[in-house]
Amino acid sequence: MEGDSQLELYDAVAAGLKEAHRQVRRLHLPDSEREVLVRRLLVITAASKHDLAAASRRLDRLMKEFEEIARGRFPSA
Repeated sequence: MEGDSQLELYDAVAAGLKEAHRQVRRLHLPDSEREVLVRRLLVITAASKHDLAAASRRLDRLMKEFEEIARGRFPSA
């Protein structure tokens, strides 16, 4: 059922956003860079209210960037 898949996607995005916020707090970054990441998370959160699938894709990209940052590689903006 489509409603069930939408609910599952909502749950996945909510869990992903929670994890992303946790990772932002954990990363050793200057405040200015941390602010940029937090703002991106807020934009994704707002987007999830209108287009859940697009928000999920954006969140996935951001999480991959977090992995690169944690490895010491900073992706280009």
